[in-house]
Amino acid sequence: MDQSEEYHEAKRKVTKLRGFYQHLGFYIVMNAILIVINLIISPDSLWFYWVTIFWGIAVLWQAYDVFGDEKILGKDWEEKKIQEYMGKKK
Repeated sequence: MDQSEEYHEAKRKVTKLRGFYQHLGFYIVMNAILIVINLIISPDSLWFYWVTIFWGIAVLWQAYDVFGDEKILGKDWEEKKIQEYMGKKK
């Protein structure tokens, strides 16, 4: 991989990371607002947690997209597993 490709890959990852942090911040702020609105308007009927749960699933999905791929099956994963199995046979 040449320097230009590395730069574009790094830029893509940083862009995804920035998008995740923006989404997470918006999720926190909007859910706080929705909780307050729900408790003021209809405290007997709590609906905010449905929004929190389903939107939270979307945030977790995005977190996996940003962080999970590299941690679970990243570029070095296969090589590490090969070395691990070779070490056990010795």
